Amino acid sequence: MRKSKPKKRITLPDPKFNDELVTKFVNNLMLRGKKDVAFAIFYEAISIVSEKTKEDGLEVWKKALANVTPSVEVRSRRIGGATFQIPSEIRPGRKMSIGMKALVTYARKRHEKTMGQKLAGEIISGYKEEGAAFKRKEDTHRMAEANKAFSHFRF
Repeated sequence: MRKSKPKKRITLPDPKFNDELVTKFVNNLMLRGKKDVAFAIFYEAISIVSEKTKEDGLEVWKKALANVTPSVEVRSRRIGGATFQIPSEIRPGRKMSIGMKALVTYARKRHEKTMGQKLAGEIISGYKEEGAAFKRKEDTHRMAEANKAFSHFRF
C-alpha cells in the first residue's frame, strides 16, 4: 500500500452510561445526522428492556449484542474459473460493527409502534438467542461450516 493507514477516530462516551460502545451503537442507529433523536430512541429502548426483563437494561443489551455478533464470515474468492465461498475469521472491530448493524437493521423491520419499542424487542430477542438478528448470525456460521473444505484457499 502506498498510503499510510488512517488514524482511528476516538469515540466519546455517551452522557448517560459513560460507555463508548453505546455511542458507536447510537451512531449506527442515527439517521440524517440526528444524534439526539438516536440517543433518545436508545435510552427509551434500554428503559423498556429493563422494565420487561427486570434486569439492568445495559447489561441485557451488551449480552444481546454479543449473541448476535458473528465470529466467522464467508468471502467470495475467484480461483481459476470458479468462485468459492471461503470462511475466514473476522477482526474484532468489524465483528462488533456487523453485530450492531444487524441489531439496528432487524429492529427497523419489526412491527411495533415506535422505534424504541422495535429496538427493545430486538434486544430482548437477541438476549434470549432468538429473533432475526440472531438467526442471521446462525446462518453466517452455518454457511462458514458448510464451506470449511475451502478454508485452505484463505487469503
